This record gives sequence, C-alpha cells and structure tokens, in this order.
Amino acid sequence: MKIKGHAAKGLAYDDVLLVPQYSDIKSRREIHIGNTLATHRDGHYTCALDLPIIGSPMDTISENEMGIAMWQEGGLAIIHRYNTIQEQLDIIDDVIYANANAAAAIGTSGDYLERARALIGGGVKILCVDVAHGHHILMKEALTSLRQEFGDQVHIMAGNVATLEGYNDLVDWGADSVRCNIGGGSICSTRIQTGHGVPGLHTIIECARSDRNAPIIADGGIRNSGDIVKALAAGADFVMLGSLLSGTDETPGDVINTRDGKFKSYRGMASKDAQVEWRGKTASLEGIATTVPCKGPVEDVLHELARGIRSGLSYSGARSIVELQQKAKFMRQTGSGQTESSTHILKR
Repeated sequence: MKIKGHAAKGLAYDDVLLVPQYSDIKSRREIHIGNTLATHRDGHYTCALDLPIIGSPMDTISENEMGIAMWQEGGLAIIHRYNTIQEQLDIIDDVIYANANAAAAIGTSGDYLERARALIGGGVKILCVDVAHGHHILMKEALTSLRQEFGDQVHIMAGNVATLEGYNDLVDWGADSVRCNIGGGSICSTRIQTGHGVPGLHTIIECARSDRNAPIIADGGIRNSGDIVKALAAGADFVMLGSLLSGTDETPGDVINTRDGKFKSYRGMASKDAQVEWRGKTASLEGIATTVPCKGPVEDVLHELARGIRSGLSYSGARSIVELQQKAKFMRQTGSGQTESSTHILKR
C-alpha cells in the first residue's frame, strides 16, 4: 500500500531528554521564566507574564476565581465560552474588578462576533478564538472579520493547529499568538476517534521553524514541569494547562465527597457531558468526562511548577526562556531510557 506524503516519526515529550550543560547560575533567583504574550502595535497595551503558564478555556478550569488567581501568580487564564454572553461578561467583570488582566474565548461561528463586541466593550484585551481544528476555513473567515472590525485594539490568540503550515496560515490570517497541538490533552480522544493528530513535542519543533514571530503556546499533553521545560526549549513561548490545574480550589464546580476522598469534575469540551450541558445536543465526541482528586490552592501547584521550570533552565545554564531555546540540546531516548527516567522503584 502506498502512503501519500511522508510518515515522519513524531516525537512526544517522553521520547527525548535535554542534555545537562555547564551552568554558572549560582541561584535559581537569577532565572527569569516570564515572557511577553501581547504588545499592541500602538504601544498602549502590553501583557507580560512572570509565569509562562496559561489556563485552558474549559468550563471545569477557567472562570472568575481561576482568572484572578492565575493573574496574581504571574500567569493568565482564558475565560471559557461555554455559557451565554452575559454569563461570560459577569465572570469578566469579577476578574477586572480584581485588577486582573481579562482574556476570554470565542468561537468561529454563531454569536462569535456579537460575543467579541461585548467582551471588548467589557474590557477584554485578549480574545482566544477557540476551536479544536483551527486550520480551517471558518477560522480564516473569523480572523478576517475580527481584524476588519477591531483592527489592532485586541490581541487575538487562535488555534488549535498541529503543523507548521497551520501555524503560518493562522498568523497570516491575523492571529497574534497560536495554540499548537491537536489531540494531546489528557481528556481528549480526537486521535482515537479520528486517527488525526501529531505528537505534542513534534508539533512545537515544527511550528518553531517558522519565520513568523507570533508566540507559540504549547497546548496539550503536558503532565509535569519537565514537559513544560521541554516544550519551552523546543520553541514554545508559553504552555496552556488543563489537567495540571484541575481539581484545585479555584476551578469551577462543587467538591464531590466520596469514601475515597474529595474530588472535582474535569471534562473535555468535546465530551458528551459538556456538549449536552452547553447546547443540549452532541456532535462529534472527542473528549471524556471524569473526576480528579482535590489538590488545594492553585498557587501551590503553580509554585511547584515554577520551581521545576527554573531548575530545568539551570540544567541548561539558561537564565531565560530565550536563552534556553538557544542553548538546549535534545537527545532521543529508548524505551529503556524512559523507564530509567521515571521513578522506577515503583515498577519493581
């Protein structure tokens, strides 16, 4: 059987390690892990984050409490769009009253322009055009319409894409930053249902080859601070997290008390549960719903991730994300290497 195109070997995060290098960093305090997401061309608005972490626009992750907490810890959360325009505006009001930067998601059809107008009128400076398959005619039409109406007064994040071609097209269509990865999320079943996707690290490596300079947001498949460091080293400017933030106090939803402990809901937005609650029907089911153990305050999770990221940069002798990307050396590891890299005493 002839396979059209090429069957390249795609790299996932576990397939590689970063090679330790000489470091003259005497203290982790010398390391800056922040980055700039948005700088408007008129110079009147800049969104610089001290933490390269963005909360995913999911209804079990990002509402008012997460938006406020992420901003206070140096990151950002994208307020989800799976609600009415007024409900989303009410959440945004809470975030802005707490002096946090407001970022919110919209779609590519239906009420997306009306929602965008309301959000921008309500003080939102960052719009996230949020769809599962962003390299699509509807994304092109939405970005064109948004740029025609709002010009440069708002930062537009768009995605998701899995390829260099997809990244380049979204930037050329008007995106200021791009979410990169398809099917890698812990509750995403796109690759199982459709057979489509690209391993997460491979996507970042490919998109980072672009001659465009819109920030790359690694979104999906990140399970720990080591994966974050690998994503940043490969060319990502930020990471977007869902599962790592799930179960924290600031996520929406009630605590579920069970015999085995306390839990909270976590679900993909393409899951049956999310779709029925959001629009009363289902389309393609490309996600699952589950529960996760309660983790306590999100600040504890973020502090632990920040410590790991700083340590990761120090192992490459890098004091910033840009320096990490310049110095990073990747090595492929075998299956035995992956076992050795884990806490393998638990596997005896």
